[in-house]
Amino acid sequence: MKFPKEFLLGASTAAHQVEGNNRYSDLWAQEQMEHSSFAEPSNDAVDHYHRYEEDIALMAGAGLNAYRFSIEWARVEPQEGCFDESELEHYRKVIRCCREHGVEPVVTLHHFSSPKWLIERGGWEAESTVDYFKRYAVKVVEALGDELHYICTINEANVGLQIAAISKRYMMQMQKAAAARAAAGQAESSVQMGMNLQKMLENRKAAAAESLALFGTENPQTFQTQRTPEGDLLIMRAHAAARDAIKAICPELKVGLTLSLHDLQPEPGCEALAAKEWAEEFTHYLPYIQNDDFLGVQNYTRTRIGPDGQLPMPEGAELTQMGYEFYPQALANVLRAVAKDFHGDLLITENGIGTGDDTRRVEFIRQALAGVQDCLAEGLPIKGYLHWSLLDNFEWQKGFSMTFGLIAVDRANGQTRHPKPSLAFLGSYAAD
Repeated sequence: MKFPKEFLLGASTAAHQVEGNNRYSDLWAQEQMEHSSFAEPSNDAVDHYHRYEEDIALMAGAGLNAYRFSIEWARVEPQEGCFDESELEHYRKVIRCCREHGVEPVVTLHHFSSPKWLIERGGWEAESTVDYFKRYAVKVVEALGDELHYICTINEANVGLQIAAISKRYMMQMQKAAAARAAAGQAESSVQMGMNLQKMLENRKAAAAESLALFGTENPQTFQTQRTPEGDLLIMRAHAAARDAIKAICPELKVGLTLSLHDLQPEPGCEALAAKEWAEEFTHYLPYIQNDDFLGVQNYTRTRIGPDGQLPMPEGAELTQMGYEFYPQALANVLRAVAKDFHGDLLITENGIGTGDDTRRVEFIRQALAGVQDCLAEGLPIKGYLHWSLLDNFEWQKGFSMTFGLIAVDRANGQTRHPKPSLAFLGSYAAD
């Protein structure tokens, strides 16, 4: 069944993962470290910075009508207070390319990577970051806001708390089990981004010395480090400050953020534990997002909850490259759970699967979209589905080994694009 014409059906990317040569960012600096937790550096990634026209044309040719991408803060403001107008003009060209192809641009202002200078000034635990982020958001919207309808301020604003939780769980697993590496794989699969926990722990002492030289601190507070409760709410205040400033400039712009959300499924008698996890993952943010125009929902799998917390994967479960359970029906469950408490529009900003078998991606999309259509029939205000990801890309600490894309990229042979059958399959749901 096809979606209505006004439904946004498309795909997502993040600047650092696809553009390449993001040299002024914190992650670029960390990738170059001798004792880096990254499997490999991003380098020129998949060169989307220069090939965006080709990539947007491939989307449109498949029938997709929306593209979520991020503007790279470290490009726009490579040094504190120094804005690069040529980079803002680059993103204007990307937006206009979308428009020329009948594709709605959905812009994210921050997708994990930050300017290196921000981390040198305390990063995402420093009060000053609220004003720095607001200033950056104002600069972008003053330049580009009249060409946009949707802005996500911050991607997966809750990921720092999730990383803190899995790090704590991993340390407990190490204490209980001799098989530390097996425990690492289980823990990593519960956060919806590519991480190398084992490598991070092995390199911790040497990396601290390198970080001191690079950032002026042994414990740089990048967006993907463990958040304190205070840092968690600081991110919410940065979002709210940016949102209010954006709305003052462009009142008609729809503004929200995105959250990483799991389908929490408690065993009988474990409902209270699941409710506690849902509060940490979602409901404690409600006071900060209740004035948003929409919420970006990002989901990849479910989490089963037992008496001691997260349960292992079910025996014989199909696992993705990331170690997630193949469970596309999780998306509909999360949408229904979110809609109980958040009463604005819902935009699915990420949902997908890391796999080398595109037939499984097609099946994942089929089941996920069946759930979305059920939710629409129930009256949920879902405005779009943006698949993760448009392109096989740089999956953070995992490097290029994880393939989430609707389009394969042959990086060894001129960054050649090879659309997968899943691209056309997703496009087949678009209105005629």
